[in-house]
Amino acid sequence: ELGQVALTPAHLAGMIKLIGDGTISSKMAKKVFKEIIQHDTDPDKWVHEKGLIQLSDPAKLTPIIDEILDNNQQSIDDFKAGKDRAIGFLVGQIMKQTHGQANPKVVNQILMAEIKQR
Repeated sequence: ELGQVALTPAHLAGMIKLIGDGTISSKMAKKVFKEIIQHDTDPDKWVHEKGLIQLSDPAKLTPIIDEILDNNQQSIDDFKAGKDRAIGFLVGQIMKQTHGQANPKVVNQILMAEIKQR
């Protein structure tokens, strides 16, 4: 019932900040929103406790991306031959390796730079 929703302006603002600064993805925001509505939970505290922070640090992502690229030369060749879908496959492999926590925008930037160097 709408009268029983436990959403405070501070919690909503906190969630918006988490999305805006890239701490969580828009997909993750749906889970966070559900939690803060149902349990009057501080969104920042909850995502940290649950380990739901989006991985955006290039220093942590680059070795993972390099490993995926090392194991998928055919996808690199396909991409260089004009098959753009190969990037989607590589991003999918990276997301799988990071359990969905990698920031796709950062992954794409690093991935393109790494492919150009190969």
